[in-house]
Amino acid sequence: MSDYLVKALGFNGSIRAYAVTSTDTVSEAQRRHQTWRTASAALGRTLTAGVMMGAMLKGDEMLTIKINGGGPLGPILVDANAKGEVRGYVTNPQVDFEANEHGKLDVRRAVGTNGLLAVVKDIGMRDFFSGQVPLVSGELGEDFTYYFATSEQTPSSVGVGVLVNPDDSILAAGGFILQIMPGTDDKIITKLEERLKTIPPVSKLVEQGLTPEQLLAELFGDEPVKVLETLPVKFQCTCSKQRFADAIVGLGAQEITAMIEEDGKAEAHCHFCNEKYQFSKEELEELRNEAK
Repeated sequence: MSDYLVKALGFNGSIRAYAVTSTDTVSEAQRRHQTWRTASAALGRTLTAGVMMGAMLKGDEMLTIKINGGGPLGPILVDANAKGEVRGYVTNPQVDFEANEHGKLDVRRAVGTNGLLAVVKDIGMRDFFSGQVPLVSGELGEDFTYYFATSEQTPSSVGVGVLVNPDDSILAAGGFILQIMPGTDDKIITKLEERLKTIPPVSKLVEQGLTPEQLLAELFGDEPVKVLETLPVKFQCTCSKQRFADAIVGLGAQEITAMIEEDGKAEAHCHFCNEKYQFSKEELEELRNEAK
């Protein structure tokens, strides 16, 4: 089953909910970047949160998430849009550790806790919203929860999980974001909090084959869930050879001449998807003519 996301309401509209299965999406990121297990978990959790946050946008709006906790992974960067498309990378993909004291991948150690989670939203017309918070956990689910409460003043619960096979491939990935609407009764909040304490980790639920709708049913228990929209989700990069060609033209004729004389060719590399684009001497000469 391909990855997809569900937007929904629960508790008679008191709770706004997002749930997603992201196994294929995280698998594509792992394949492209050859991430090791702990790096895969950190990047996968961020991609999963990112695609749900992207689903909160409209039209051509986009957002960028940057997490830099000072750990050996280095910064994690993820872009997402309102169409269910997400891309991202981790600076040092070959990072892995022994399991932590709970027998799980030690994401906190890899990410670090001495740093920030920052979100920049491009909402069009050269208008940007940005917010950042200190990392409170390094496990990322709690950090996104803290971000929503602090930076967007929206009480939320964020669950993101990734299970990784011994051969580094992705077994299961998914997540949810629950947001409390203004004026929600305290009894509803208490009931939801109690429910969240009893359910298995979200990655385990995805491993069991639960769909996003079934994830929400698990989260809300006997409360009805009203599905508003479903959205296909995938790893999708916006890079292309033409984009890099335009960038090379922007360097100017003199810089392109230096490339031709020094190497006789050029290679462009996209950090987000790890794609490489080759430019021959002849192609560089054409670009130099454009630059002139």
